[in-house]
Amino acid sequence: MKAIIVMFDSLNRHMLPPYGGEGVHAPNFSRLAAKSVTFDNNWVGSMPCMPARRDLLTGRYNFLHRSWGPLEPFDDSMPAILGEHGVYSHLVSDHYHYWEPGGATYHSQYSTWEFIRGQEGDPWKGEVADPDIPDHVGDVQGYRAKLFRQDWINRKYMAEEELHPQAETFARGIEFIRMNGKEDRWLLQIEAFDPHEPFFSPQRYKELYPHEYAGKHFDWPLYQRVQETRDEVEHCRYEYAALLSMCDAYLGRVLDVMDECDLWKDTMLIVTTDHGFLLGEHDWWGKNIMPFYNEIARTPLFMWDPREGRQGERCGGLTQMIDLAPTLLDFFGADATGDMQGIPLRETLRGDDRAREAVLFGMHGGHVNCTDGRYVYMRAPARSDNTPLYNYTLMPTHMASMFSAEELRQLELAEPFSFTKGVRTLKIPAASRHTAHHFGTLLYDLHADPQQRQPVRDPEAEAKMVGHLVRLMQEHDAPAEQYERLGLEEPMQR
Repeated sequence: MKAIIVMFDSLNRHMLPPYGGEGVHAPNFSRLAAKSVTFDNNWVGSMPCMPARRDLLTGRYNFLHRSWGPLEPFDDSMPAILGEHGVYSHLVSDHYHYWEPGGATYHSQYSTWEFIRGQEGDPWKGEVADPDIPDHVGDVQGYRAKLFRQDWINRKYMAEEELHPQAETFARGIEFIRMNGKEDRWLLQIEAFDPHEPFFSPQRYKELYPHEYAGKHFDWPLYQRVQETRDEVEHCRYEYAALLSMCDAYLGRVLDVMDECDLWKDTMLIVTTDHGFLLGEHDWWGKNIMPFYNEIARTPLFMWDPREGRQGERCGGLTQMIDLAPTLLDFFGADATGDMQGIPLRETLRGDDRAREAVLFGMHGGHVNCTDGRYVYMRAPARSDNTPLYNYTLMPTHMASMFSAEELRQLELAEPFSFTKGVRTLKIPAASRHTAHHFGTLLYDLHADPQQRQPVRDPEAEAKMVGHLVRLMQEHDAPAEQYERLGLEEPMQR
């Protein structure tokens, strides 16, 4: 038995043909849907990139207890557990956050790994002279200016499609498949940074979307409200669509090699993403700083399980990233640990008794969100200063830096959580930069308003969703102050 995960970053579900997307050239996603089960109620868990990877490896949420950070010493690790059961795992990725301080413990969980350089502002090629940068829509200031400069240096080394990081990532993944296709008990994770911004793709994919545009260069929007002209917004969406079509083309190469090597008979295939991306919907660009509308939070998921043999079907059960670790452990005959909260996808597909009533999702310090598939409830912080809020960790790093000495001077030791194996963690006051309080608490009825154009006031529905939210926070051993932060009454027993 073998398994392949194909993970994209910022892949928009609503733009894919199997989910009703129109105007996007993505025939291989349709081909994939015909060969697998399409999950219609898949939701993010922890946002954004590395918090989602912690969900993936550990089978439980990251966002209730800490912000972006590494795997913790007490975490259960799906690839490591598979290794203990004789399963070889290989990661190949151009997702450079794995190799920053805030992600540096994930890749080493795999038996072997390969890193393809050059995405976004990856500090790859060293050039002292400033690159030639075209006039660009939007200001480029502060930290983003550094990324922007490096990105334009990196692009100089990708003149041919085969040198594009996505192309190299899939080439290395397919090389692994061809090398090991006749071997047994391995997991391959092909993880592409695309279609994450900047939306940089070879010309042949751009030509799929002919349109008139004479404005400034624009393939990297700021995370902010839309301020651009209609032509600029349309052009940027086409740049995203071109990159999505590139993702589709390389997904097709994986499907081709599965056909060629007759892998469908014994190889699980999972294709998904960590989150979506707003391209002007709700008058916003990006993610993280606005409410997690469905364009961000409801994500694509496809699975082929050779044990089940189900293809061209759809599943409406609630699923999340935390389900992938139990799914893969189950597939290889290993037990999920007691601390994993995910449910094997096969159980959801079969409609087993463990099917969920609701799920949580969010970002540390932001709204805590809950959905039952009909309603989406976004619970905002009760106070404008977003307190109290702490990071619980033994790995005090942010995305690209260590915690500062000033932050660490404020630490204290917390009592163990149910999943920390009796280990006390550091308890460090967290910066409260999120604007969730400004947006307030929101409730959407997806049956009546699938585009989430107008929140509803429905005390009965809200009470039901609060009940789900509190129960799930309790099941996931949320810190006591999270209830206070959200203006909720903490359950008597935790």
